[in-house]
Amino acid sequence: MATPISAGDTGWILTSSAMVLLMTPGLAFFYGGMVRKKNILSTLNLSFIMMGLIGVQWVLYGYSLAFGKNVFGIIGDLSFLGFAGVTGAAGPYSDKIPHLAFAAFQMMFAVITPALITGAFVERVRFKTFLVFSLLWATIVYDPLCHWVWGDGGWVGAMGALDFAGGTVVHIAAGFSALAFAMAIGPRKGFPKAPMEPHDIPYTVLGAGLLWFGWFGFNAGSSLAADGLASYAFVNTNTATAAAAMSWMLVSWADAGKPSVLGIATGAVVGLVAITPAAGFVTPMGSIVIGAIAAPISYYAIRFRQKRNLDESLDVWACHGMAGTWGALATGLFAAPAVNGATGLFYGNPAQLGIQAVSVAVTIVFVFVFTYVIAKILDATMGLRVSQLEEEVGLDLSEHGERAYS
Repeated sequence: MATPISAGDTGWILTSSAMVLLMTPGLAFFYGGMVRKKNILSTLNLSFIMMGLIGVQWVLYGYSLAFGKNVFGIIGDLSFLGFAGVTGAAGPYSDKIPHLAFAAFQMMFAVITPALITGAFVERVRFKTFLVFSLLWATIVYDPLCHWVWGDGGWVGAMGALDFAGGTVVHIAAGFSALAFAMAIGPRKGFPKAPMEPHDIPYTVLGAGLLWFGWFGFNAGSSLAADGLASYAFVNTNTATAAAAMSWMLVSWADAGKPSVLGIATGAVVGLVAITPAAGFVTPMGSIVIGAIAAPISYYAIRFRQKRNLDESLDVWACHGMAGTWGALATGLFAAPAVNGATGLFYGNPAQLGIQAVSVAVTIVFVFVFTYVIAKILDATMGLRVSQLEEEVGLDLSEHGERAYS
């Protein structure tokens, strides 16, 4: 007899899906506050439009490529094309919630991941080229990687790699793709000499708060049940984030002489990133260490990027790529068998750290190479960036014909 669908679990997953969706406009504000005021609408829209573009792509074929029946451990087949067979009945990934609820939850991850990349090329990207890039990236990079890690039969998951809520699939993928795109598109006009200060830090703090809230759905929802494991993920998410915000504050205070509000908000996001792969595998004490170490890793990665004069504008690589890398590796260190059955190095299983390292390395190489190739092809055919005059005027006017402020 089939296990009946749980109303409580279904309610939690649908709620989590809505929380994760809220993260995308939260990200828009987080990024939007850090650009110049002539580019605020453009920056907000780079995130917001993903809810439209990927929301359609996921239903048409993205979900099927990511979670369809396994093809050689690499990709899903087209059995769920157009959400065919994705119904209110239980599906292959949980017998407690509707298949449709699972697909909706995963859709929100697919939406925010390409939105994260946009921080690398704000204030200079051509909007129509960006749309084509995002569609190609979701199809060629995100969907296969998602299947490798989370799809039934995916080779990275079958290898034993642990990624509870998207350390590799979302954050390493977005961070190192951002680095590749920034290298392909080149710096903003006047960088690094012209002042490019954030125009509205309160926007960024608001965005960080919305991300912190939505991340409870991101991580605790990945339990796919309203259970004890979701409780671990929830508490670990908050604890690592709190530790990272405090750690960043102390590091920036010691380095720059004053505690930066922008830095504290950034530190919180870094903590959210770092705990994502580990949220359902570690104890709260483990999450404190993960968050506290993530902040200086990303802080000094930004310093390194600045010294290299690389205009990866909003530090997606440092904050998502590097913190995601640390979080994935830290999962192999701190995974406690009492939490979810997985055992890391500090609990007697050094092999797990090796598996995590392989999954990280493969993800980095795959996403960087394919993103760079996609970007360079689009640059040669459509052009990645606006003209110098359009960039000087600002993308709000030149690309959208609107002003944010009169």
